[in-house]
Amino acid sequence: MAAPHAAVGVEEGSSETSLILSDSTTGEGKRPQFGTRFLTDPRQLFQHNAWDNVEWTEEQEASAKRKVSENNQPLPPEKQEEYDNQANEFWNVFYTIHENRFFKDRHWLFTEFPELAPQCNLNHESQLEVSDSDHSRLESLDHEPRKELLTLSHTDGDFPGSSATYRILEVGCGVGNTVFPILKTNNDPGLFVYCCDFSSTAVELVKTNPEYDPGRCFAFVHDSSDMEANYPVPKGTLDVIVLIFVLSAFHPNKMQETISRLAQLLKPGGVMLFRDYGRYDMAQLRFKKGRCLSENFYVRGDGTRVYFFTQDELHEMLTEAGLEKMQNLVDRRLQVNRGKQLTMYRVWIQCKYRRAVAQPL
Repeated sequence: MAAPHAAVGVEEGSSETSLILSDSTTGEGKRPQFGTRFLTDPRQLFQHNAWDNVEWTEEQEASAKRKVSENNQPLPPEKQEEYDNQANEFWNVFYTIHENRFFKDRHWLFTEFPELAPQCNLNHESQLEVSDSDHSRLESLDHEPRKELLTLSHTDGDFPGSSATYRILEVGCGVGNTVFPILKTNNDPGLFVYCCDFSSTAVELVKTNPEYDPGRCFAFVHDSSDMEANYPVPKGTLDVIVLIFVLSAFHPNKMQETISRLAQLLKPGGVMLFRDYGRYDMAQLRFKKGRCLSENFYVRGDGTRVYFFTQDELHEMLTEAGLEKMQNLVDRRLQVNRGKQLTMYRVWIQCKYRRAVAQPL
């Protein structure tokens, strides 16, 4: 469906609600998660803020491909090297400016990825729209049990969280928009959460957050693309690894090695949870000439970088790392600004891959 106007200023942090996913690689069909709001009558376009599982026309697909092709002239190698060498500095500046105000807490994660709080019984149907009242409701869940958990500590032992029975690592934690909802919602006394970012500014913001509990969480500065940098946990000890809109910031040449190394940290049966930008997402189409670093890899005006994936790319990367597919879905959403009569076509990819139970380290 053609858009009345195309919006040009929305990024991942502005909308992560009401997800509808479909598996276009296996033919598994539509899988409703949050809602089932389908646009069947174009005249109702601006009746709601978002529409689920929007199919693109052939004309839209061709137009997106043309736009990407027109803007794919890469910057000079010396300029690309500059952005690569200063990547952490650009993210430090980003978090210095925005602190914890840019991205919203990702409470939708517990519907899409129940592995983050497997013992909790959330009323997912109440999460159709993420609002301040939703955040308050989640924060009040199991309030008394969490008070008791503050007296527990998993920090003694050979490594942080060594006595924990359920360990989660988030790579690229930013200021904690995934970590803190996990700590609030998952009331398992055996839980320990690790979170890292290569922005020291972001990690410091996590540690100084009043909700940071060193007895249940360990935040640390880490460049996951640096193969010489060690993680604070042994191989084969993590139950869950989370990568939410983070791998896209890595140089494409470093992605496979990064994922393969992370996969080794998983226990047999442990899962890697992934969500990131998909090919021809609105954010990709709005890049102008002079912003392309390599094919489908761009630099924003603030110096941070972003890659746009296909399902097949991610499947190949994750299986090469020795993981088994549980889920590989594309999320196509139509978001609208009813006041300005704007339409925004978003494309995200969500994956869940597991380490084989009998796989050796």
